[in-house]
Amino acid sequence: MTTLVGGTRARGVETLSLDATDTRNALSAALVTELAAALTDCAEDTDVRAVVLTHTGTTFSAGADLRDPPHPDALVALLRQIVELPKPVVARVTGHVRAGGLGLLAACDITAAATTATFAFTEVRIGVAPAVISLPVVPRADPRALARYYLTGERFDAAEAVRLGLLTTTADDVDEALAPVLDGLRRSSPQGLAETKRLLTARVLETFDRDAAHLTALSAQLFASAQAREGMTAFLERREAAWVVA
Repeated sequence: MTTLVGGTRARGVETLSLDATDTRNALSAALVTELAAALTDCAEDTDVRAVVLTHTGTTFSAGADLRDPPHPDALVALLRQIVELPKPVVARVTGHVRAGGLGLLAACDITAAATTATFAFTEVRIGVAPAVISLPVVPRADPRALARYYLTGERFDAAEAVRLGLLTTTADDVDEALAPVLDGLRRSSPQGLAETKRLLTARVLETFDRDAAHLTALSAQLFASAQAREGMTAFLERREAAWVVA
């Protein structure tokens, strides 16, 4: 059986690596299920102080796998699981992040990316909206700046992602930047980390409680629409969608 999420441990920090490079770590039903299981194991393992979420290949995640998408409920559950995990989750990004991948990023507690990383909310370009991923993204990000990138699908760099509130930090050497962060987490008590994280994520979880059902239904409705079918077909065929104004 192919493993889509790798795991290694060093001094109390479990590193989970998205490892589906043939699909640019797209969020397939299988990958979402496997990542959720790995996070459950981390939550239950008293030897794990913190989790680093990273990737193999040049892309952290390309977003939803259009050929094998997860059910919206499963994606909501995964994002909430990251937010609610009683241990800090640190994103380590050395590649590109698109669409649903930004939902994973926003769900994490601390996020670091290489200066060469790029980001984009590409949903509008295939006829849908960043519905489910808004649950962690909107409470974390600057609303005025977010409106530009939600509505245009433009790419932006790591420095801009810091300004938006999607990244904690960016550096040429992301591991060097994370070294003091992981040292601090190793020096912190499990109870202190869990309760402090609960304080920090309260507003994000309020958004899940209020909006998850509506946004899940909206996502399903949009993906079943004629415009989404055209947008996804155009993407897979590497052509412009019918609505693009030349």
